[in-house]
Amino acid sequence: MKQPLLSIVNEHVSDYPSPSNLNYFWSFGSIAGICLVVQIATGIFLAMHYTPHVDLAFASVEHIMRDVEGGWFLRYMHANGASMFFIVVYLHMFRGLYYGSYAQPRELLWCVGVVILLLMIITAFIGYVLPWGQMSFWGATVITSLASAIPVVGDSIVTWLWGGFSIDNATLNRFFSLHYLLPFIIAGASVVHLAALHQYGSNNPLGTNSAVDKVALYPYFYVKDLVAWVVFAMFFSVFVYFYPNTLGHPDNYIPANPMSTPAHIVPEWYFLWVYAILRSIPNKLGGVAAIALVFVSLLALPFINTSPIRSSNFRPLYKRLYWVLVADLVLLSWLGQQPVEDPYITLGQLASVYFFVYFLVIVPLLGRIEQVLLTHPVRQTSVA
Repeated sequence: MKQPLLSIVNEHVSDYPSPSNLNYFWSFGSIAGICLVVQIATGIFLAMHYTPHVDLAFASVEHIMRDVEGGWFLRYMHANGASMFFIVVYLHMFRGLYYGSYAQPRELLWCVGVVILLLMIITAFIGYVLPWGQMSFWGATVITSLASAIPVVGDSIVTWLWGGFSIDNATLNRFFSLHYLLPFIIAGASVVHLAALHQYGSNNPLGTNSAVDKVALYPYFYVKDLVAWVVFAMFFSVFVYFYPNTLGHPDNYIPANPMSTPAHIVPEWYFLWVYAILRSIPNKLGGVAAIALVFVSLLALPFINTSPIRSSNFRPLYKRLYWVLVADLVLLSWLGQQPVEDPYITLGQLASVYFFVYFLVIVPLLGRIEQVLLTHPVRQTSVA
């Protein structure tokens, strides 16, 4: 008798046909799934001991660290797990950009992935507020105030986010509820992401049609992914056991004080590139529009791409510009933690311009140039 559940597992996990030439960069998708499970599991147990109240939140986190059996491990797993999740997702997206995994017919796959990234950023931001340290409070104040730049409805949105006329207990309660809810929405979006992936199958390093050369996911890619999982677990463990506070900000270990503004307000490291783009625009509304344009650019990528070639291995000029983009994002991340003064402002503006030029100009224009060169190749003459 055929079992529906086992049949689904067999079709989409065990016997799922995958291109035979996939490399380890294709392991980041499954690692991202592991990170999501770790975040949900540790978050549920932490919620059992956390108190979403402005007078008790910071103390409840210390209670988890000092008094709860294994609480320090749960807290460090969850806090560092957010960074691990972003590292894996960023690498996953960079791989997709390099190998053209966003190209037709995988538009839905890429767009759902961008939505997942946006949900991750929102979830991580509101989670960063929950410990109610100095950087939590002032980071929330700065970021939520940006909504006030939106014409007509901006002030109403800020009031709704705060639950009043300032960041207080109602804000913390709202953020705690949303932080608990959003990971399950991310999990649902991940299922849609997998469904979109399985509709047309995985891309491959050559960017060619691999329908004629596929192998079952199990056991070959299961064992290959297992190696990647073990390496990731070792990397994760180094931070949890030896450097648990390296990726956090020291000011967040000071209780929130609305009367004392930190000398330099910065978000977590995985927001820095977005933050650098935001503050590169001198106008608040322009900064908010720039952040919206970041995600519009990412969502539009599959539809404005004009290249018939997917993999960067066969696009030498695009490959160079791709690595310039990677360097540009690293530069933006560095600039995001520098003081708001020259030359950092000017460098941030230049780096922001290249980000948008890459997605909105280089990608569609270079594809058309490549099509012309493929149709009318340049004749080479040899000198005897």
